[in-house]
Amino acid sequence: MANAEMYDYLSTIAADVAITLGAGSYAIHPQGTITETGDKNQIIHTADDDSEERVSLSDNSIFYVTFAWNTITGAESGSLMDLWHDPAKANGRQKSFMWAHPDDGHTYVVRFDCSLPRARRAYDIYGILKISIRVLGRIADV
Repeated sequence: MANAEMYDYLSTIAADVAITLGAGSYAIHPQGTITETGDKNQIIHTADDDSEERVSLSDNSIFYVTFAWNTITGAESGSLMDLWHDPAKANGRQKSFMWAHPDDGHTYVVRFDCSLPRARRAYDIYGILKISIRVLGRIADV
């Protein structure tokens, strides 16, 4: 566990749907590199003389996580498709759900921040080549 994690900078919130990606029937863990990108809602205005004005619209941190599933089964691929497309679940980019981070041990409230690109290489060998989720908050550790 790192000395500072996304968890340390997020508020505790509730998800729109009670589904946890990475646990239970959605226990499909990312493969390869997981990239966590931190950002702030800030604007930098640069004048003609190269002077700058920096405006911070919020002190809150914004996090995005990207990862992939390079090789998954047809059933796992179907579960991910269902989570993304079902109006009662994530409904694309609309509804938030929970994500169990495979490395830091925390659960976050997230929303898809991308379309769902599915690849098929051979019979029953699928891949979701890149997923981006926006981390909206955290679930309090028990």
